[in-house]
Amino acid sequence: MEYLRAADIASSWGVSARSVRNYCAQGRVPGAVLQGKTWMIPADAPKPERTNPRRSRGLLPVLRAEKDAGVHGGIYHRTQIDLAYNSNHIEGSTLTHEQTRHIFETHTVGLGPDEVLRVDDIVEAVNHFRAFDYVLGHTSGRLTTRFVKELHRLLKSGTSDAATDWFRVGDWKTFPNEVGGKETVAPEEVDNRIRELLVSYEGLEAHDLDALLDFHVRFERIHPFQDGNGRVGRLLLFKECLRWSIVPFVITDEMKLFYYRGLARWGEEQGWLRDTCLTAQDAYKELLDKFQIVY
Repeated sequence: MEYLRAADIASSWGVSARSVRNYCAQGRVPGAVLQGKTWMIPADAPKPERTNPRRSRGLLPVLRAEKDAGVHGGIYHRTQIDLAYNSNHIEGSTLTHEQTRHIFETHTVGLGPDEVLRVDDIVEAVNHFRAFDYVLGHTSGRLTTRFVKELHRLLKSGTSDAATDWFRVGDWKTFPNEVGGKETVAPEEVDNRIRELLVSYEGLEAHDLDALLDFHVRFERIHPFQDGNGRVGRLLLFKECLRWSIVPFVITDEMKLFYYRGLARWGEEQGWLRDTCLTAQDAYKELLDKFQIVY
């Protein structure tokens, strides 16, 4: 019998290597054996079924219904808080997860005697909630420059950046910038490069996870805005997952270094970013199981 390692079988199952190892440790993969610290798995082993019951409810209609009804404690509520907290925290926000939750639930800021919060962090948390709602209202639409710019406008309106003369809210950057110490596309080239990217992406025959990740990497390398590129990019990624019936995911702050490494090395080793996102996707699947949402 042929045996494979967790990393080798993960791609055929459409999960992360970490999830494969968890399945083995839970005794859910017949024939899997632990050799030292390495799980060896029969090549023809079937992917274990998830144990939680699921109702015939799709994610997108549930997100929209809970948003419109103002439901607290559901998948919409949880996604808004987790996505805003982590995406903003990756970019340097000092808000905690609890503070982000408090702002979303009460529309107020609770300050203890020793708490000092940056105004921009609060504004950008609220803005992120609005931007996510905008995404939910436009999931089926093609990606356009107008849509991308509107996400940026929603995210950065009312911030201290927006009050400066040189920062263009809802429009392409005016000054060159870097990402991870590497040069990005010059301001005068951004519009053409983004349009080319959108045409190329929309013209694909299939939009699987790798296609979405490739688009995300290329968008981040263009870095079209003066600031807010990562948050816009991750919102676009979430939107496109919903559009193409792919389970979306939240890149957590704990995954930040793996995420950045994956972005930087995408052209050389696609597995690093893919595995990071599959791990995040597995975490979101567990949330969907909890709320009994089919995927």
